[in-house]
Amino acid sequence: MISALLVKELREKSGAGMMDAKKALLETDGDLEAAQDWLRTKGLLKAEKKSSRVAADGLVGVRVHENEGMMIELNSETDFVATNKEFIDLVDLILDQGFGITDKDKLLNKSVSGKNIQEIINNKIATIGENISLRRIISIKGSNIYSYLHNSVSMDCGKIGVLVSLEGNNDNDFGKKLAMHIAAQAPIAIDEKGINKEILHKELEIIKEELKNSGKKSEMIEKISKGKIKKFISDNTLLNQIWIMDTKKKVSQIIKEYSDGSEIKVLDFVRYKVGEGID
Repeated sequence: MISALLVKELREKSGAGMMDAKKALLETDGDLEAAQDWLRTKGLLKAEKKSSRVAADGLVGVRVHENEGMMIELNSETDFVATNKEFIDLVDLILDQGFGITDKDKLLNKSVSGKNIQEIINNKIATIGENISLRRIISIKGSNIYSYLHNSVSMDCGKIGVLVSLEGNNDNDFGKKLAMHIAAQAPIAIDEKGINKEILHKELEIIKEELKNSGKKSEMIEKISKGKIKKFISDNTLLNQIWIMDTKKKVSQIIKEYSDGSEIKVLDFVRYKVGEGID
C-alpha cells in the first residue's frame, strides 16, 4: 500500500502528476529514489528541472461567454513552443475548464479527467521539454463585454489580450475598436481616480530628480513637474488618451460620438501582454 504522504513527497521532488507518481512508487515498491529513476526513464522527471527556468514567452488566452470575460497568461520559455498546437490546446483547455474561476490556485487544482490542471501542465512540461507556468488569470463581468487579441495565433490566443466592460453600449464595432485602442496604447486606468497614488508619487519623484540633475532651480522644478505629471496622467488614462483612429480627438470625445442618446460608460478593462514585468 502506497501512502498519500509518499506520493505527495515524490510529486514535490519530481513535479510529476499524482497518477504518475503513484504508478512510479507501485512499480518500485515504494522506494522513493528508485521511483524518481523510474520517472526519469519515462521522461516524467523533466518538470522539476524545467520549473526553475524562466518562462517569459507564451500566450494570452481570452474567452467571452454571455456576461463574463476571462483572460489568462500561460508562459513558456520560447515562442517556438508558444505557437505549438499542443501549447495552444493547453490554453484552450484551461479557458474551457477554468472559465468563471477567479482564483489561480483553485483553477490549478480543478480536476479534469482524473488529473488536476497543474498535473496536466506538468505532463506537458515533460513532453514538450520547456518550463510552462500559468502566470495569472482574471475575469470581468458586465452586460457588454468586448475582447481583442493582438498577434493572434488562434481564435482565443495571442500575444496581447484585452477585455473591456461597457455600460450603455451594444455596438460590437465600437467595443472592438476600444479594445484595440487599449491593446495599442496600454492605459493604466480609466481616469485619474483609478491611478494608484503610489504610481503618481513615484513618477513625480523621478520627474523632479531628472529636472534637478539637469540643473533646474527649485522654483522651476516645481512648476515644470506639475506640467509633466499632468501629461503623464493624460497619456496613461484611457479617457484622456488620443484616439488611435483619429489623432485629433480624445477617447472621451469618441465615446460621446458613439453614445447616440444612450451614454456609454467604461466600467472596467484589463490588458495582458505576454511576459510584461518578468525579469
